[in-house]
Amino acid sequence: MAKKTAAKTVTLSVKDVPVDLADRLKKRAAENHRSLQGELRSILDAADHTLSVLEIAALVKHLGIKSPSESAQIIREDRDDPRR
Repeated sequence: MAKKTAAKTVTLSVKDVPVDLADRLKKRAAENHRSLQGELRSILDAADHTLSVLEIAALVKHLGIKSPSESAQIIREDRDDPRR
């Protein structure tokens, strides 16, 4: 039978955090249904995450970012917009 080993953890401390930043972090944690500690761990985990090509493509699609190859179409749409 394999012996399970406990994951090692480290306690970190951040000093002199401006009140407005702490408030924004607390708000972000609440919006994500996490504790402040959970939100900070999530931020640290995300900082170490490298996006794959597929993840970047999905993000670009989600954000609706246009590529330079679509510039002519963008100009035509802008030019033909009756609001202009």
